[in-house]
Amino acid sequence: MVNYLELIKENNLGKLLLSGNFGLEKENVRTTATGNLALTPHPTVFGDKARHPYVTTDFAESQVEMVTPTFATPKEALDFMEALHDLVSLELKDELLWPYSLPPILPDDESLIKEAQFSDPEITEYREYLADKYGKRKQLLSGVHFNVSFSDKFMQLLYKADPSNSSFREFNDQVYLKVARYYLKYSWLAIYLFGANSVAHESYIDCCRCDKARLTDDSYIFAGASSFRNGVSGYRNLEHFYVSYNSLYDYIEDIETAINQGHIIAAKEYYSQLRLKGHSKTNVLKDLHDDGICYIEIRTLDLNPLVKVGITLESLEFIHLLIIYALIAPDFIMSDDEYRIANQNQILAADANRDNGILLHYSTSETRCLRQWGQEILENMLLLLREAGIPEDKLAIIEDLRLQLQENQASAAQLIADGVSDSGYANYFITKAQSYLELSQQTYYKFIGFEDLELSTQVLLKEAIKNGVKFKLLDRQDNFIELENRGHRQLVKQATRTATDNYVTILAMENKQVTKTILSRAGICVPRGEEYLTIESALVDYPLFSEKSIVVKPNSTNFGLGITIFKDKFSFEEYSRALEIAFSYDQRVLVEDFVPGKEYRFFVINGETVAVLNREPANIIGDGVLSIRDLVGLKNQNPLRGSGYKTPLELIKLEEAEAMFLAQQGLTFESIPKIGQKIYLRENSNISTGGDSLDYTDIVPKSYKRIAVKAAKSIGACICGVDMIIKNVNNPYVENNYALLELNYNPAIHIHTYPYLGQDRKLAEKLLRLLQLID
Repeated sequence: MVNYLELIKENNLGKLLLSGNFGLEKENVRTTATGNLALTPHPTVFGDKARHPYVTTDFAESQVEMVTPTFATPKEALDFMEALHDLVSLELKDELLWPYSLPPILPDDESLIKEAQFSDPEITEYREYLADKYGKRKQLLSGVHFNVSFSDKFMQLLYKADPSNSSFREFNDQVYLKVARYYLKYSWLAIYLFGANSVAHESYIDCCRCDKARLTDDSYIFAGASSFRNGVSGYRNLEHFYVSYNSLYDYIEDIETAINQGHIIAAKEYYSQLRLKGHSKTNVLKDLHDDGICYIEIRTLDLNPLVKVGITLESLEFIHLLIIYALIAPDFIMSDDEYRIANQNQILAADANRDNGILLHYSTSETRCLRQWGQEILENMLLLLREAGIPEDKLAIIEDLRLQLQENQASAAQLIADGVSDSGYANYFITKAQSYLELSQQTYYKFIGFEDLELSTQVLLKEAIKNGVKFKLLDRQDNFIELENRGHRQLVKQATRTATDNYVTILAMENKQVTKTILSRAGICVPRGEEYLTIESALVDYPLFSEKSIVVKPNSTNFGLGITIFKDKFSFEEYSRALEIAFSYDQRVLVEDFVPGKEYRFFVINGETVAVLNREPANIIGDGVLSIRDLVGLKNQNPLRGSGYKTPLELIKLEEAEAMFLAQQGLTFESIPKIGQKIYLRENSNISTGGDSLDYTDIVPKSYKRIAVKAAKSIGACICGVDMIIKNVNNPYVENNYALLELNYNPAIHIHTYPYLGQDRKLAEKLLRLLQLID
């Protein structure tokens, strides 16, 4: 047999051992606010459940299944699952995600539990078969599947180091078969350590075959048990049949035999702690036969209601380490007897009373104390994983679990049982579900695991996921993504830079002088002004502007950067400094007339104004006690404010531009405003400089919306942000009441999705429709 540990050490592959591909599948039952099973259909907001790659159903219409793509680490997969959990939770109407593997309060009439309905009748009929065979209540057990494989690079290098003459296909299959044998033999340890259900509602109790006792008025307890779901009454086949993991073809043949003998009707009905998986999800056995093993599916983990998502990173990382240990430990062949013993040990670890000490079957004639055997396994894992080169910080989890066994610490199942005992079954879990919903609501704008992306990109990705549109991060730092649905692909950068606009149009919008020329030619009012190539030439013209209200700004800029506004008189020195700031952003600078009024951002998509915001400049309101500096500090504590365009609002800064604007008002950062006095810190109203976003879509007259569309069309833009000053927004007559400041080729959508005041204008959905990615 191949000694993989020696091959890894000899070829310096230890650094690649932790690399891999990881995905998660999680089921949660939907409930009412009172803890009753929701009898409503799968939420229509997620579309066709048969085609959605992320949000579908499992057995029942009320059983949501969330599926992540593949990631390079367990943490990334868990982060994405949290994002899916948040997304589903926030889309449910007056319903909650039940956080526990065992079901909520079930209806007396089992016919009210509706099997998941699919457009393909065969998929629905399979669920009806399961309902008849196992009962609908049993099928509502929910859990977590952890999909794992080693990285392609690691497998290729390990194969090249293998002295045998096997093909890569044979080598790959043998690696995963060895891992599978080990996991099946020792999965009782994961069940014991991470089991999280030992109580059931009285409406479910008829499904229980193990010893039970009344716990509360509405629940029963399986005393000292760890995981009902993995026990004798849990999700397992009705009859024992042997499936060999010694060779892939034996595995396939044994499952086919079980089908032919009527034990099961398809490979997907084989309920093992671990299943071998190929590339396809439709014809599992044929795919395995033709192409070999692609990954393994671990089916052990319960939903843990002590954490929001129901999955702990600790459990995923331990299973990952157990899989690595299975690769490097000495090999063995699993006989029918050993397979039967493994199944018995799984049930004992799940159902037996841990308070009394559990004896497992070490062989057909010998038993071992679970806790003692478990400590020995963990110690051996530490020994071999260290030898293989796994870093100490990754091994700390094993040492923690070893101490947990040694000290017989309270299990998650026990903590949950104590909570139910204090609060009652339905109340305990609904309280948990409600608290987790509130956590999701507090960070509703975040895409967990992708917070480093610009917020507008996060908004677009969340909408894509909700609608079943697949995505790839082509360049994470540049916010460059690829979206795909039904074979149709679109490249998108920073949410709004798409193939719908050509390069010249973008360059024209980027250049403010070109934009002004084109807009003026189209009969659109723009501020008058001059362009300068040097500070010296602009300083010469100071007398022309000294008695005017002006704006000094770079020719090409975004987010209000480099802009200085003088509404009242200003000195030569102030004018000179404003030019220095502007020239630090561009080689050309514009000096324009200041147009009085309020600034509005019009968002135009494909010839339609779909959203309008009034962007109020950064401001504070005095309390008669605190300074402007302190008031800004207080306002910046709002969790919606951040930096780098990753939160709905930006932090208000106290820098040179703010100091200059306050000086024009006779104020400094240390000035103390009166009670109720609103102080503006900037004239320009960009959200990126600390401004507030106020939705005006339903307030602004249509005449100004038409101007915005005309402006976008004049420059040939499909997606465009139009910045307009309007003196009196209630006046529908545009003459002498507006001026168009600039066009933005990369307008943010998050400010219209999460306005400071107002409603979400669903721009991400509109963009996906424009790109023909959703109907």
